[in-house]
Amino acid sequence: MRVIGVDPGIAVTGFGIIDKKDNTISAHSYGTIRPPKGVQLADRLGYLFDEITVLIDKYKPEILAVEDTFYHKNFKSAMVLGQARGMIILAGYRQNIQCVEFAPKKIKQSVVGNGNASKEQVQYMVKNILHLDKLPTPLDSSDALAIGLCYLNQNRWS
Repeated sequence: MRVIGVDPGIAVTGFGIIDKKDNTISAHSYGTIRPPKGVQLADRLGYLFDEITVLIDKYKPEILAVEDTFYHKNFKSAMVLGQARGMIILAGYRQNIQCVEFAPKKIKQSVVGNGNASKEQVQYMVKNILHLDKLPTPLDSSDALAIGLCYLNQNRWS
């Protein structure tokens, strides 16, 4: 089974490709998508949609796992993040991939054992769980790997 975890953002979106075969889980690839700065929001969202589509075409995941919206003090920021999430979910839908969403606390609880864990604690546990040689950076990509791990932890029969 292959899962793509996505940590949505309008400036930086993290992604992580995780494979599970038998009882072995491994990171296949991870990184970030960075829409061009200084362009209209519609262009940034379109870029995000296109890049997620490319990743899905390239890696052929069976599941798209996305971090669910969390509450922002800034309403406008929350709206823009929701639009970014919408583009990611739409890209999965267009590729006929099942999309699942997890709350940030659920992801942290699943990977670290503490729903209030720091991003650095998540990063450290992702490195250890996936037996990586170094910490996955930036934090957006380690968060995306954690989202994929959360899916696998919640769906052990997969």
